[in-house]
Amino acid sequence: MSLKIGPYTLANNLALAPMAGVTDLPFRLLCRRMGAGIAAGEMLTSDVRLWHTEKSRRRMDHSGEPEPRVVQIAGGDAQMMAEAAQRNADAGAQIIDINMGCPAKKVCNKAAGSALMRDEALVREILAAVVKAVSVPVTLKMRTGWDALNKNAPTIARMAEDSGIQALAIHGRTRACMYQGDAEYETIRAIKRAVSIPIFANGDIDSPRKAKLVLEQTGADGVMIGRSAQGRPWIFREIAAYFTSGQELAAPSIAEVRDIMLAHLRDLHAFYGEEAGVRVARKHVDWYAKSHASGSLLSGQALRHAVMQASDARTQLECAHEYFSVVSDASLSNAA
Repeated sequence: MSLKIGPYTLANNLALAPMAGVTDLPFRLLCRRMGAGIAAGEMLTSDVRLWHTEKSRRRMDHSGEPEPRVVQIAGGDAQMMAEAAQRNADAGAQIIDINMGCPAKKVCNKAAGSALMRDEALVREILAAVVKAVSVPVTLKMRTGWDALNKNAPTIARMAEDSGIQALAIHGRTRACMYQGDAEYETIRAIKRAVSIPIFANGDIDSPRKAKLVLEQTGADGVMIGRSAQGRPWIFREIAAYFTSGQELAAPSIAEVRDIMLAHLRDLHAFYGEEAGVRVARKHVDWYAKSHASGSLLSGQALRHAVMQASDARTQLECAHEYFSVVSDASLSNAA
């Protein structure tokens, strides 16, 4: 199932959620190759004075990224948000996404992210300013509210549609929930009934069957995958296949996981440079390994530790390759 955001018709209704420290350019490109129809970049501060840092420059890098290129901005000042949106659109962003979903204290303490949901007047001001500032589509990602007693996402959704926002992504938790407990989808269903713009449902979608169930429960137009794609970027092709045929794909072989991971590590090394790339790659190696973890593989555990301790790209790649060879050999022995 495809959907449109402004002039862009997506290949399908599967979105990669923006995640700080995760959805850099190499990971976005990988998830797009694995079947994601759209992928937003990491949250970028609306304070343009901070854009000179290496971290911000990398977050603004969309080299070779397929359309539509999505930049997510965060802040609590309407004019700063408008300026940030305009500068990114001028630099090639094709969709501007506004962050009202991040629950992190360092973001909420600056009256940004999900903290904005406590101030509906400021929300309206920001939405109007950003939409007016750019000619590209503007989207919004938010939570269901600030806490269980203040689930005002349906109200903000109507406000967003009236302001010209062209799609919404809703995480089925309040800010107070952080990432604890189970996501709820009743509020997302209420939002879908309240507005006519496309809705992405987000939260705890970790399998093709769960994705289909969430669409059925909410009536949403698409699903957004975040943490479940960490170490498992092929979840997008699994969901896409299930939506198309009703059949579940076989899990990727360990050899394929190894090859996907090694290519990802090489891309990280190239993107960040060797020293920083090796550091960033460690968490991804851990996620890939956990997707095929086996407590009985003591040698595999030792190699996994070696991957995490590697300080240069060649050693990291060699140890990662050896780790998956050990896992593969053990799997074949167990099957015999």
